[in-house]
Amino acid sequence: MQLKGKTAVVTGSTSGIGLGIALRLAHAGANLILNGFGDVDEAVAQVAAHGVKVGHHPADVSDVTHIADLFAYAEREFGGVDILVNNAGIQHVAAVEDFPVERWDAIIAINLSAVFHTTRLALPGMRERGWGRIVNIASVHGQVGSVGKAAYVAAKHGVIGLTKVVGLETATSNVTCNAICPGWVLTPLVQKQIDARIAGGTDPQQARQDLLAEKQPSLSFVTPDHLGELVLFLCSEAGSQVRGAAWNVDGGWLAQ
Repeated sequence: MQLKGKTAVVTGSTSGIGLGIALRLAHAGANLILNGFGDVDEAVAQVAAHGVKVGHHPADVSDVTHIADLFAYAEREFGGVDILVNNAGIQHVAAVEDFPVERWDAIIAINLSAVFHTTRLALPGMRERGWGRIVNIASVHGQVGSVGKAAYVAAKHGVIGLTKVVGLETATSNVTCNAICPGWVLTPLVQKQIDARIAGGTDPQQARQDLLAEKQPSLSFVTPDHLGELVLFLCSEAGSQVRGAAWNVDGGWLAQ
């Protein structure tokens, strides 16, 4: 229960990676503010089962006024934010010349600008309390490109750059900022890519293996638990000198 008494905000945490991270933080004793549009009641129940205080705020993180309201809620109901995990994200695949402008704007808003806005709102309280952890869920696509993913790749590269700056600006404090760069995690976003292969006539199991084989040498998916455990490490004293890092959890993707 190393995080007992701390409060964590995890964006995009009603399902998938975000919920997995929230559950690991709750297991370590942190109170949780969930955010997202999934099955809220189920997510809240799973986190509450760990005996911590849990709330949900429905902020659309593409809207800065919603983000400000999320942090006002955190201050009012929980006394502030000690741990911020920026996880919310969306994806769209198209060639640059065909990329819908509105999809570009939405991806940059949710995957990058939201990380800036949550960070700038979290930092003052963390500095005042003398402790804080910011963990940005970036991607291997923050370090390499992939065809058809211009907005996502641009946003995730931006997240890693922002992480480095915040890591430097907080370097002499007890606040740290780091990024985690997952490879393939079996989320709804990735499942859509598998489903597209199945629709083209590929066997479901083969579709999964083909997707993994293209990028991820381990031929296994990263899991939300893998990422949650790394978030816990970064929140621990052992992780206190990890600053401005982009930590790969990618089954060997970037080692190639």
